[in-house]
Amino acid sequence: MLYAVVDIETTGGFASGNGITEISILVHDGQEVVDVFETLINPEQDIPPYIESLTGISNDMVMAAPVFKDVAAQIYELLHDKIFVAHNVNFDFSFIRHQLMQSGYELNSRKLCTVRLSRKILPGHKSYSLGKLCAALNISVSNRHRAGGDAAATAILLTRLITEDAENIIAQTLHKFSKEQALPPNLSRSQIDRLPSVPGVYYFKDQKGKVIYIGKAKNIKKRVCTHFTGNNISKQRQDFLQHIYTVDFEVCGTELMAFILEATEIKRLWPENNRALKRHEQKYGLYVFEDQKGYMRLMVDKYKKQSPALYSFNTQLEGYDLLRLLIKEHLLCEKLCFIQKNRIACTHHEEGKCSGACVGKESAAAYNVRVKYAIEYLKTILPTFVVMGEGRNEDEKSCLLVEQGKFYGMGYISPNTDVEGAEMLKSVLQPYPSDDYILNLIISHIQQFPQRKVVI
Repeated sequence: MLYAVVDIETTGGFASGNGITEISILVHDGQEVVDVFETLINPEQDIPPYIESLTGISNDMVMAAPVFKDVAAQIYELLHDKIFVAHNVNFDFSFIRHQLMQSGYELNSRKLCTVRLSRKILPGHKSYSLGKLCAALNISVSNRHRAGGDAAATAILLTRLITEDAENIIAQTLHKFSKEQALPPNLSRSQIDRLPSVPGVYYFKDQKGKVIYIGKAKNIKKRVCTHFTGNNISKQRQDFLQHIYTVDFEVCGTELMAFILEATEIKRLWPENNRALKRHEQKYGLYVFEDQKGYMRLMVDKYKKQSPALYSFNTQLEGYDLLRLLIKEHLLCEKLCFIQKNRIACTHHEEGKCSGACVGKESAAAYNVRVKYAIEYLKTILPTFVVMGEGRNEDEKSCLLVEQGKFYGMGYISPNTDVEGAEMLKSVLQPYPSDDYILNLIISHIQQFPQRKVVI
């Protein structure tokens, strides 16, 4: 079995927008290095000053060096039939695979990560960065942050790992069904093994335990693993994977509950890598307020986080449709409801359908009675129902409550519980904030599974 121990220097941290400036490949037979390939590479782009200060490789040094395409065939021949080894292997592999593809070669080597292997075979070290780990193991590193020096140190480390691999971890990692090398460098396999294959929400956390991403899944374990597959080489993805240290989860009875919990948790914790649901905001609401003359006035306006809405809408048109219904049923004034804004009196007054609140002919007290009736009527036409579903085990079933058109909350009840009224359910359900996104999730769900809806 031959290994190709690889180290590269680059112009930046992600393959799709940066180039390789130096590459070193050491062919290792399991005991020692038997062949060496090393060269500077012209990245065909400027080397940033901070990279130059780190590696010592300048634009002048690579000006006369070959571009990657000039040495692609040689690199492919060295790598394609060997096990690709590197410290944080996915970083080096992503660059080289990308550059080879640009040159017409497809690299599909098996991989070994000496960071991951060291954590398992040589546990107990404070740091597994190449420099600090080598210092702890008394491995000499000459020419640090240059491809040749770092590759040579990694080759010595590989020899040490092979020698001390009493539990045959390397062979297990290389097994064709092992997904070990697909995992981020700082996420242990045990974190994946403990994940259940059930609906729920999962939380990626960084080294300090801060949540950096929240996701929902019908199958938590399967969904988490999909984050680490594919060959996305963008900076965003590479940075994301580098910062995953642990995965926590919360099991849900149904996929619908997972969707709702995900949306709620994203708004509560605001993880830096969740973007889609962050953009969702309530758009419009139906509000009531009392003006300076004492008239209660209904209006449709943009959603206000600090003001409770009687109801909320995705579009302004939905809001006006409902408001016009209330105006018609309770003979409210279109002008006081801001339907007509440029007239002295509303057209309903001219038609005899408005008692004249808009021109002072009806007192605020009399008009407000009808507004209050309209608000109570609104509550009666907005639905109250529960959505029943599977629980987390056979001893429970899930229950979501929508009360008067607003999502109240969700939780779990005994399969033998008779669902009789909202107040009884409120004593056992966990309240959650309601918004249009969550209501639309629930409505879509009961349209697909109408048998799960119970009107109360």
